[in-house]
Amino acid sequence: MYGTSHNLIAPAPLDPADTTDSLYTYSARRKGQRLDTNVIYCGDNLEVLPKYFPTASVDLIYIDPPFNTSRNYEVFWGEAQERRMFEDRFGDAIHYTEWMKPRIKELWRVLKPSGSLYFHCDWHASHYIKVELLDRIFGFDNFRAEIIWQRTSAHPSARRLANTHDSIFFYTKGKKYTWNPLHHEPNQNYVRTHYIYTDARGRYRAADLTGAGISRGASGQDWRGFSPTSKGRHWSNVPETLEHMDAMGMIHWPKKKDGWPAKKVYWDDSKMQVRPLQSIWSDIPPVNSQAKERLGFPTQKPLPLLERIIQVSSNEGDVVLDAFCGCGTSLEAAAIHKRHWVGIDRSPTACHIMGERLEKIGLHLGEDFLISDMPKTETDLRRMPPHEFQNWAVVALGGRPNTAMNRDFGIDGRVYVADLPKPRQMELDLFGDHDNWFPVQVKQQDNVGRPDIDKFETAMRRDKRLRGYFVGFSFTSGAITEIRRANEDGLDILPMTVTQLLEYERRVA
Repeated sequence: MYGTSHNLIAPAPLDPADTTDSLYTYSARRKGQRLDTNVIYCGDNLEVLPKYFPTASVDLIYIDPPFNTSRNYEVFWGEAQERRMFEDRFGDAIHYTEWMKPRIKELWRVLKPSGSLYFHCDWHASHYIKVELLDRIFGFDNFRAEIIWQRTSAHPSARRLANTHDSIFFYTKGKKYTWNPLHHEPNQNYVRTHYIYTDARGRYRAADLTGAGISRGASGQDWRGFSPTSKGRHWSNVPETLEHMDAMGMIHWPKKKDGWPAKKVYWDDSKMQVRPLQSIWSDIPPVNSQAKERLGFPTQKPLPLLERIIQVSSNEGDVVLDAFCGCGTSLEAAAIHKRHWVGIDRSPTACHIMGERLEKIGLHLGEDFLISDMPKTETDLRRMPPHEFQNWAVVALGGRPNTAMNRDFGIDGRVYVADLPKPRQMELDLFGDHDNWFPVQVKQQDNVGRPDIDKFETAMRRDKRLRGYFVGFSFTSGAITEIRRANEDGLDILPMTVTQLLEYERRVA
């Protein structure tokens, strides 16, 4: 099973013959291709793109980079119950565009001459992105549209207009590009509220039979006791034509005494049924709290939004790239519609979640995939943000990170073991949990000391846990002595070094 392990024995030494270059391998890379597809690369796209992507190798690029919002987000990941903090700040818009510029240049390089780019952004820096980045690199003449996605209908603000939409800039690399026309689905609420009448032919609305202005000709004559001149109007057709329409059942006669005849306009004949896709998309709701696809990522985009972009600007068998793939919505959409895909994200936590998400899709579609370049050395792990390091360590043990970062009660994660005999004293714990689980504490530091072990002991006793794991880069002699004393007192604390976890991950990959 992806990202889990129930082997709780300390990892054995690494086999020197094992030359696996990835921690999580779902399939061997396809050989004989210029670009490996169905791969998630963990790293900065500015480093990954020149390393792995040949020039002109991608058909469609969608990116949803971090916005220039100057805010912090808390991210709760769905089934894995993961939470991380990430900073989404670049100072001002100029700093943001300077940060994005070399990345956009690389994306332009890897895009095929017939390829398309969709840049998803909000109001904070959208104008700078278009003028300072996309127009300069892709060319003003290759700007095709600004898609307005109405992501919410209510966003109250007391001092300014509410911002309820995102912008998606659509550019192509050249004049010839893939385009598959789509049509908007009819708005069922509009149909229900406007086409309110029915007859044997179907649902229809009543349209005015008159036009503005008085006519001295036949269209200004009275018909069936109705005088359009009395209203300052004229008939849209001459009386003879109106008689023919009535004979054909095309006139709506209202029940009200003062009502006027009207023309029947049937929904089945409406051009709105085949309305071409336009630049304002208000028919795709955001991912709400009840959505099945929701993973808890605050900027998670709905699957239908990505499906529409992929269907419009690519064909089956094309390569779709998302260089800021987050929770993997674009990759899932590409897989569903039989496109090859490649994702890049610098967060190992996000890559874990994408792996779990795509494993479900892969099992359904019969496709394998690879997660590449996950952290493989102590140096890599020392550079990780603390929350990312904590998540990595817990998942490497086969556990689930705690959902609370600031109030974790001394426990950073849990390892669940289904076949563990439950001691009598294990009833409901602090979290109301009946399951058998071992607590995990993680410290991104050398020389984990005795005070750290003391605190972990307290947390274990509070939750009535008899075994627990403590992860660090190294442990002091005082910490080891305290662990031995705790073991003699009935608490089984297992110290795990980062080196051991790395060896273990490479063996199970």
